[in-house]
Amino acid sequence: MTGITKIKLGNNGPEVSKLGLGCMRMSPVWGSAKPDEAESVATIQQALDNGINFLNTGDFYGAGHNEMLVGKAIKGRRDDAFISVKFGAIFYGKQMLGLDLRPIAIKNFINYSLVRLGVDVIDLYQPCRLDNSVPIADVIGTVADLITEGKVRHLGVSEITAEQLRQVHAIHPVAALEIGYSLADRQIENELLPAAKELGIGVVAFANTAEGLLTGDLKAPLAENDHRLHFSRFQGDNLKQNLEKVEILKQLAKDKGTTTTQLAIAWVNQQGEHIMPLVSMSKRSRLPENMAAMEIHFTPEETALLNTNFAPGAMLGGTYLQR
Repeated sequence: MTGITKIKLGNNGPEVSKLGLGCMRMSPVWGSAKPDEAESVATIQQALDNGINFLNTGDFYGAGHNEMLVGKAIKGRRDDAFISVKFGAIFYGKQMLGLDLRPIAIKNFINYSLVRLGVDVIDLYQPCRLDNSVPIADVIGTVADLITEGKVRHLGVSEITAEQLRQVHAIHPVAALEIGYSLADRQIENELLPAAKELGIGVVAFANTAEGLLTGDLKAPLAENDHRLHFSRFQGDNLKQNLEKVEILKQLAKDKGTTTTQLAIAWVNQQGEHIMPLVSMSKRSRLPENMAAMEIHFTPEETALLNTNFAPGAMLGGTYLQR
């Protein structure tokens, strides 16, 4: 494997890898079984060896398990890693109860995160969402205070609107916006992406395969216990027609000698130097494929094919990314 190139996270942000490693699925999520921990740690370490320094976690992933796992993986090599942490979500068992974005809660959250990660400072700290339960100025002001105190280096935000992004950036400079983005979910192209580019904010794009829809492996109907059945995109005729669209991507992948997943990641990567694909992995075997996706380019004809067949709104039904 060859190393990953580095980019600036926004106009004035830190240097990070163009490909980010999402660590969430290294812990039990939505009732899934816990992946092999030794393999997950080895995956993080091999990613670091190959220049993937952006590690994305959340204090609520696996009730703190994910942060402890990341901490174990980076022990002795803190300077190799750029750690991004989301906070604010409150879970009980498998159920999300809501958000707690009060300043007193944020100050409590970060102390636990620092201990679990085994670090003195978090590189990027961000509320997982903003729901107006607490004034934005109070939420962002608290993170700004943590930056002043030396517990945080940079402010990030996640899953917010263009209007909220402008509000936050006016209070304190935002280094990165984390948001779902893929060929199947392009609604952020209207307002949010232009706002981020205008403000000089980096974009950390997750869900590049649209919750597995663009992998080419999904079959209809889904299993009865599949959590994606909560969303109309994955139900009945919607899923069947959406998978017909994916056949176009599968054929292009065959023509280019790649996998469908690689094309989905490559498309996100090609949308701008300020955009980082954030890819979830829990096995070392996935690293070569996902790193190779960063080297894939599209001809003008291929780009036109994808933009025509995966135009905004082309996929039927809703998903949580379209809240």
